[in-house]
Amino acid sequence: MASAPPAPRPASRPPSRFPTPLTLVLLLIISCGIAAVWALVSLYTGKQSTWMAVVAAFDAVWVLRACRVRAGWGRAASAVLGTIVAVAFANWSIAATRMGLPLGIPPWDSFVRLGSDHAWTLISLTNSALDVAWIGAALVVAAVAGR
Repeated sequence: MASAPPAPRPASRPPSRFPTPLTLVLLLIISCGIAAVWALVSLYTGKQSTWMAVVAAFDAVWVLRACRVRAGWGRAASAVLGTIVAVAFANWSIAATRMGLPLGIPPWDSFVRLGSDHAWTLISLTNSALDVAWIGAALVVAAVAGR
């Protein structure tokens, strides 16, 4: 009896040029997760800890590479977008937590109660020129490492 030839192995999915919607959802979730870690670091140290923006940039690039998004401007733009989401979420969380804790409001309640004008005022008062430089460096890191 002759044995049957082995079945061909399915080809692995080639990397896509632009991230799929599921990849973007995953990037959003991961960016919010790293922003939560950033807010905890900030709460623990008592400072803005904007160096975490660079960590968030590398995290966004890592997620996109793990999701097999092909190198190029699509991945770079997605990495920058993920970094912007992490920076915005972290700054909002830090402002809400610092405003709510002295008033006895838990962070998850103060997060939804904080208005955009008040948040903008708190964030602009808290972030120095060095913090803005860290955020700018993180965006550059996300764009360069994401290409």
